[in-house]
Amino acid sequence: MHDEILPMEQRGAQALFSLAQQARMHAVCPYSGYAVGAALLDETGRVWLGANIENSAYSPTICAERVALAKAVFDGARHFVMIAVAGGNLSSSGLTPGDIQDCTPCGVCRQALSEFFAPQTLFVFMVGGQLQMRRMDQILPDAFVPDMI
Repeated sequence: MHDEILPMEQRGAQALFSLAQQARMHAVCPYSGYAVGAALLDETGRVWLGANIENSAYSPTICAERVALAKAVFDGARHFVMIAVAGGNLSSSGLTPGDIQDCTPCGVCRQALSEFFAPQTLFVFMVGGQLQMRRMDQILPDAFVPDMI
């Protein structure tokens, strides 16, 4: 079951997804070759961009979504409306992002974002070659929340 998404939200989602695609240009992904960009919209209309930054030790790698979130939170944003995520392998030259592929936020990012997202905050991502929109409570049901501590 998915709630109906208003046409205005769909247009906003497409525009935000385009920004996430552009953010991929800043990815540092020499190990996986998989460039991800994120565009995070706060309640004031400001958009925060992020791209994945890989590390040879792998565990210090940070996903695009958490880069965007860290930038936003550092600058004082606390309430968000929507996040778009775009990912895919590098082009055949290995220097620029190639075509967009299916890409959803990982579990760590979903949990990190849940600290700042209301249940109705929207996620925009590609699955099955189609742009999808889901609410926070749909992609991370029963999240671990601060009230549990």
